Amino acid sequence: MTRRTARIDRAAATRGAIPRAAERLFAEHGIAAVSNRRISEAAELGDSAAVGYHFGTRTEPVRAIAHEHGDRIERIRVSVVGEPVGSPNLRDWVSCLVRPMTLHSDSLGTPTWYARFAAQVMADPALHGVVTEESMRSESLLLSLKGMDRCLPELPDHVRTERWNMALYLTRQVCVERERALAEGLATAHADWEELATSLIDALTGLWAAPVTCQP
Repeated sequence: MTRRTARIDRAAATRGAIPRAAERLFAEHGIAAVSNRRISEAAELGDSAAVGYHFGTRTEPVRAIAHEHGDRIERIRVSVVGEPVGSPNLRDWVSCLVRPMTLHSDSLGTPTWYARFAAQVMADPALHGVVTEESMRSESLLLSLKGMDRCLPELPDHVRTERWNMALYLTRQVCVERERALAEGLATAHADWEELATSLIDALTGLWAAPVTCQP
């Protein structure tokens, strides 16, 4: 029983070490540039085949990383989204989309790799659906989007889609730049994640409320 328990504990430790090592390497070097062997070495595993043994395809470590962070972000969003229920204020709902990400990033300490990991995955045609799928399973995110939609009833569908993509890109890149600067010990534009969130919410509220002058 003791030997079996020890094997189970070692397997669990290995399965935990692989995503942590993969997240950092994917964030710093890109998905395609990182081999399973390199992940195994970074995780200090003696067996170079450990990644394939425990996770199978390359998609599975990515999914495991996205799922872990997605669960933590969801818990934050659930607590945040309850505040503006029924609010007609666009900024309140934009805040529900931004603050879960910045609060999560703040909770991770320094250095962190999640923002850069997510950006790398979203840039990969074969993998970006993993992060998108993880996000869209969030009931609190859908509630936030519905709240924002009620504040923008006359916004054409094609403009709504375009601005949503713009908002996602801006949020992701602003978080990436701060995460990278903190990891490298460089100066940042904002004193902390809360200040960055406020600035980002200001900008995105203006983006969503901007007039529509371009017709399809």
